Amino acid sequence: MERLLLLLMSVSGSLGFGNYSHLGAGTSMAVCQPDTCALLSAVAAMGEKLEAVTQTQATLELNLGAQMQKMATVEASLQFYKSQAQALEKINQAQDAQLKSLLAVSSLSSTQMAFSAALGTSIGPFGQDTPVKYQRILSNIGSGYNPATGIFTAMARGMYYFSYTMYNNDGGQPNSVVSLMMNSQKMVSTWGTVAKDTQDSATNAAVVQLEAGDSVYVQLYANRAVFDDSYYYNTFSGFLLFTLS
Repeated sequence: MERLLLLLMSVSGSLGFGNYSHLGAGTSMAVCQPDTCALLSAVAAMGEKLEAVTQTQATLELNLGAQMQKMATVEASLQFYKSQAQALEKINQAQDAQLKSLLAVSSLSSTQMAFSAALGTSIGPFGQDTPVKYQRILSNIGSGYNPATGIFTAMARGMYYFSYTMYNNDGGQPNSVVSLMMNSQKMVSTWGTVAKDTQDSATNAAVVQLEAGDSVYVQLYANRAVFDDSYYYNTFSGFLLFTLS
């Protein structure tokens, strides 16, 4: 393009300032024929256009360089985010594996529930109905029984078996009444309040359907008492028979 511009300027110069003696005597170099003037004007306009095109090309080259830099920056950013995404995917996979493991353990623990506990000390009378807190844990698979409260909590919906044994208060007038409770509902009961022999015991049991979160416990009624010592006459046991969908 630069060569073309120089050529046009050369032609323009030769046409504008050459020897025009052949045009006739007295003809000035500053004067040209109409065709020549038109040609000179066209050449000058073309030169201006070429100059504008050259400037435009330079501007486009600058813009292209800037765009290429931006593209390089964007590509670097994409590579960074890609590596971040791959790292997050690995973390998610590890967390998914851990979650599946925890769910498997949770499922296993919720479908394997069994406990047995004994009292070991006399309790009562109390001023109100009170859950019996069996402190000696014989077994507690699934950790459904809580010795701090005396309450068993179901972890899964299903059919459960429960049993308990009550030993009468040892001495004086018999005064023992307890019930197996589901939430606040009485299921089965035992009592000893009239016999002269205070060294009596009684056992009761029930098979009940529980929802996850339901509670089962043995309740000693207000102003009643039971006897126990290191022989553990009073017990509370239960286990999951099978789950229900």
